[in-house]
Amino acid sequence: MKKFSNDFKAVYNAPNETAAYSELEGIKETWRGKYPYAIRNWENNWEDVSSFFQFSQEIRKIMYTTNILEGLNRQYRKVTKTKSVFPSEQSLEKMLYRASENITKNGHRDTRDGIRC
Repeated sequence: MKKFSNDFKAVYNAPNETAAYSELEGIKETWRGKYPYAIRNWENNWEDVSSFFQFSQEIRKIMYTTNILEGLNRQYRKVTKTKSVFPSEQSLEKMLYRASENITKNGHRDTRDGIRC
């Protein structure tokens, strides 16, 4: 399974959609017998997956490395969990905005590639 996963990194790390599809074709030949469901799943959903390659490599890395988003959501939950009701949608937006300011001022971190979050 580890080798299979490493081989798939070539697909989602490909520089563009054409290269990714070529990598998928190569992986299909190697792994179709052992993991037919996974291969079929990628083939059946290629139209949706291929839109991923419209973004730059840096953005794609953030998209498939969700730790940054999970951390932000955790901070938002921490701020809002003590409030059961907000008087208006605007008050919730204001609280999340202020929380975002505090997160970026106090708790931001850089990813391995220097993308600040």
